Amino acid sequence: MIRLEGIQRRFVSDEVETTALDNINLNVKEGDFVAIMGPSGCGKSTLLNTLGTVDRPTQGKYWFDEEDLTALDEKELANFRAASLGFVFQSFNLIDELTVEENVALGLAYRRDVKDRRSRVTDAMDKVGIAHRARHYPHQLSGGQQQRAAIARAIVGNPKLILADEPTGNLDTANGEQVMNILSGLNAEGTTILMVTHSPSQADQARSRIEMLDGRIIASTSRAL
Repeated sequence: MIRLEGIQRRFVSDEVETTALDNINLNVKEGDFVAIMGPSGCGKSTLLNTLGTVDRPTQGKYWFDEEDLTALDEKELANFRAASLGFVFQSFNLIDELTVEENVALGLAYRRDVKDRRSRVTDAMDKVGIAHRARHYPHQLSGGQQQRAAIARAIVGNPKLILADEPTGNLDTANGEQVMNILSGLNAEGTTILMVTHSPSQADQARSRIEMLDGRIIASTSRAL
C-alpha cells in the first residue's frame, strides 16, 4: 500500500541545513497498524507529514497503491488527501465556532462525490460514541470527547489510511485507552493506521513498530497476531 524509497527531507534556514529525514525506506501493507517511536526531534512528525503529503520530500519516492505521489501537483495531492487520508492530531484541531456535527462534516468538505453526507456524519459520530453531543460546541466537551469528535471527522470519508500524531498526548489514562480502543477497532475493520506515540504500552497495541533516531529508521518489528 505504502512504499517509501530513499526519502530525504532537508530544511534550510539562516544558511543552516537540517536533515529531518535521512534515507527513509519503508513498506506498509494494507490493514497494518504501525506505531512510530523515538525521542523528540528524531523526525517522527516530519515522516507523518510526508506520508500525509502536507510536506514534500527533498529527495526520494513515495508510492501509495502503486501511484507515485511525488509526481503529483498540489491540486492532485489535495484530491488524494480528501479521498484517501484521515488525520488525527494531539491538539484535536476542532473549530470552536462549529458544533461537533459541523466539525465532523468538515471531513467531507472537499469530497464532491459524496451524496449521503448527513448519514455519513451520523454514522461516524455513532462509531466513536459522540452522537449525543452532535449539537454541542468543542468548549462544551471533555478532552476525550473532543478527540472522539476529531476521530469522527477523520473517518467520515472512509479513508484508506489514518495518520495519528500523538492522539492521546493531551488525554488522561482512561480517555487515552478509549481512543486507543477506537483506533484498534477501526484497524480491525481494515483501516490502515500509522501512529506517532511516546507510549510503549500504546505502541504494543499496534501490529508493527518502527524506531527512529536522527531522522533514520533504526529498527522495525512486527508482533505475532
